[in-house]
Amino acid sequence: MPVIAQLEPVATPGIDWFAISPLLVLVGAALFLLTAAALTTTTPPKGFYALFTVVSAVVAIACSALLWERVTDPTEGAFAAIAGAVTIDGFSVFFAVVISVAIALGALSADDYLRREGLDGPELYVLMLLSGAGGVVMAMANDLIVVFLGLETLSIALYVMAGFHLRRLESQESAIKYFVLGSFSSAFLLYGIALVYGATGSTNFSQIARFLSGNVLIANGLLFAGFALLLVGLGFKVAAVPFHVWTPDVYQGAPTPVTGFMASAAKAAGFAALLRVFMSTFELYRVDWRPIMWVLAVLTLVVGSFLAIVQNDVKRMLAYSSISHAGFVLVGVQAASDRGVAGALFYLLAYTFMVVGSFGVVALVGGRGDAAHDLSSYRALSARRPVLALVFTVLLLAQAGVPLTSGFLAKFYVIGAAVESNSYALALVAMVSAVVSAFVYLRITVAMYMSDADAMDGAPAGEPSPPAGVRVPPAAALGLAVAVAFTIAVGLLPSAVVDFTRDAVPVLVSVGP
Repeated sequence: MPVIAQLEPVATPGIDWFAISPLLVLVGAALFLLTAAALTTTTPPKGFYALFTVVSAVVAIACSALLWERVTDPTEGAFAAIAGAVTIDGFSVFFAVVISVAIALGALSADDYLRREGLDGPELYVLMLLSGAGGVVMAMANDLIVVFLGLETLSIALYVMAGFHLRRLESQESAIKYFVLGSFSSAFLLYGIALVYGATGSTNFSQIARFLSGNVLIANGLLFAGFALLLVGLGFKVAAVPFHVWTPDVYQGAPTPVTGFMASAAKAAGFAALLRVFMSTFELYRVDWRPIMWVLAVLTLVVGSFLAIVQNDVKRMLAYSSISHAGFVLVGVQAASDRGVAGALFYLLAYTFMVVGSFGVVALVGGRGDAAHDLSSYRALSARRPVLALVFTVLLLAQAGVPLTSGFLAKFYVIGAAVESNSYALALVAMVSAVVSAFVYLRITVAMYMSDADAMDGAPAGEPSPPAGVRVPPAAALGLAVAVAFTIAVGLLPSAVVDFTRDAVPVLVSVGP
């Protein structure tokens, strides 16, 4: 008792639970769904798991909206929470919304797919919620260690999701490739964190920025090596060239709804961490890292767009297209300005709706076995499912950057930011890449609108005939309707989304001594 009396009380950080409410909603929903499924002996109604996931994502969006009111209030503004481990600002709220949207649309796409493939259950939805929670952590992070924890939470769930279709060897192969290469990228990121800590004495973003602004480093080798390794780890997650080699195989082999979620939520989370680290923490050194971003952007644009045009599998086409889109976002990052960041954020939000909707159509056309992804499978889709073909056409044209769609404005904003920062050559490369990529989307569109006679004559030698019919269930139809409506509405009336992205630029919140 005397010893216990002499012990000082342990100081624990105060936690503002509402500040992390979107994260708590996603994690709580995953735990509740998993526990309820384990303890319940009766089978829930058809579509219950998907509906629960969608509702949870909508609740997370509602919590994010309440947080947005708080962080945009001039009397409050951005603030740090959980002993400075996370930052709550417009940037983190924006990505909470984007990732929640990807979860909701991904769940709607997965509902019928899982039942069709005999995989229905709560597991994929739980993994989707947990992976999304990891992405939100990456966006909120105010510390490199927190970024790493969020990345691992996001990635481990995605590894399992990629191999979720146990009866498809391609799915198992994609999971192994993603796991092995993802482990290497995580190791690079962790070594980068160690080097940055060795150079600055901290892993907290605000303390690193304060140290760099108050000290002139005589030898920058350790810090620059840390920059390079951090860029490797995060570049892998966003599928930037040359860290993209996993993307085509993993996107092709993973279950198609998982591919859509991976292309949207994982990419958004990777860019959230990339922008948070380089645009706020290492802003003083942007003269040093901007040339690296320039090279990455050029390589990503060129490789993604040109390799996409030689593919015949639609999922691989969209995989290389996803790489090209990452290049456009990097154009905004390379501008290293508020306009560039706002353009990158607008691009990520618009791309989330376009890519999840596109892979939603691919999941429907793929049919039982998730195997009919050759270009010939889309022949005369307009005759068999005219509305579905029109939806896919709108989403593809938006990705091509056709005016009156959100995709056109997304490309316009990032290229405009590059021009404003005097990166004229990069802007020219981006415009040429957009033209090249348009050929890919037109190939698919032409296949869908080929004449019925061409379709009935049969496919060319060596190619499978198109499926006789494509069923569009209500959940998938709702997801596609939301994706198309957003794509067109933002293309016509973008002001609200533009204001949203302009107010979501990351800020640095001071913590600690």
